[in-house]
Amino acid sequence: MTSRNSPERRRAPRTARAPRTPRPGASGGPFASERPERLIVSEPKAAKIRADEAEANFRAVHTETGVRLQKVLANAGVASRRVCEDLIAEGRVAVDGRIIVEPGVRVDPQAVSIKVDGLQVNLDVEHQYVMFNKPTKVMTTMADPEGRRSIGDFLQDAHRSARLFHVGRLDYETEGLLLLTNDGDLANRLTHPSYEVPKTYLAEVAGDMSRKSAKRLETGIELDDGPIAADHCVIVGSTSGRTMVELTLHSGRNRIVRRIFEALGHPVKRLVRTGIGSIVIGDQPQGSLRDLGAQEIGHLRDLTHAPAAERSPGG
Repeated sequence: MTSRNSPERRRAPRTARAPRTPRPGASGGPFASERPERLIVSEPKAAKIRADEAEANFRAVHTETGVRLQKVLANAGVASRRVCEDLIAEGRVAVDGRIIVEPGVRVDPQAVSIKVDGLQVNLDVEHQYVMFNKPTKVMTTMADPEGRRSIGDFLQDAHRSARLFHVGRLDYETEGLLLLTNDGDLANRLTHPSYEVPKTYLAEVAGDMSRKSAKRLETGIELDDGPIAADHCVIVGSTSGRTMVELTLHSGRNRIVRRIFEALGHPVKRLVRTGIGSIVIGDQPQGSLRDLGAQEIGHLRDLTHAPAAERSPGG
């Protein structure tokens, strides 16, 4: 058998072997440096393919002048090159949607999409992706002419030299997860309404909000600028005339969360954005910054690989 780019013969293609590499996040497995609470995918997703499928997939993605797939994965921080070879052999790596089980395959990192256990791998080593836990009373700007605290007050020299900017914004009183990056393309996709990126908030609202009201938000209500419905809304608890509500929605309209609760007669007393997609703020201290992990960046790319209307039901 020969590749499409070389007359040389290769040995017969192997089929995917039974998984034996540890699961994602575990010692000796892919993404082992990720903290458990930050893992987006934590179980192996191996695929079994026949030898003829393996050969067809090899021919479809192999580029003789490219870089060995296991090296590309190792350079992206997935795992050591040896572990990456095992992941390939176990059918846990896909290139442009095709399962690859042959470690000899070479690819152009600039021209392919690679997934490990179903999660896209970030092959971009030039851009930076940072999570900021914004405190209340901080402007979502890099500087404020009125002297109020802004994001720029929390940046280190390395962040400034990277020319990071904020992805979307949180209002002055709102706390929580704010992404910073110098990747303009990804930032545009994350904030464009056609991609419907879900964002999760924890709101403390005035009064005893009922579960019926929460269901009403999921059904949809009418605001001055049009209808709005939550993707998910649940009452977390209530005490002393206040209610804690977790809300997920994909709208980026101005002050949308506060306006939703005001329309229900339960004005917001405190608002924290806790997640974007499956990325969560967790126990990150307020006012601190941290680099996103490889799985988290891959998840952001998965969220924005196509507008919502063009995605298949499985994502």
